[in-house]
Amino acid sequence: MGILDEVGKIAGAVAAVEAAEKLDANASLLTKGIAAIARFEGAGALESAAHDQQEAKDASDQV
Repeated sequence: MGILDEVGKIAGAVAAVEAAEKLDANASLLTKGIAAIARFEGAGALESAAHDQQEAKDASDQV
């Protein structure tokens, strides 16, 4: 499942760059890079939060 997670993050980063280009046709390389990094890191944070929430739910179900 690790490879699929990374592919999802990369796809999100690509989508963020495309969105930045649509918002500003003259977007700089720095702007595109920041959008890609923010989306890539955001996907990881969301995945981590969802995993933590699932673990908490599983732990409460066992009690």
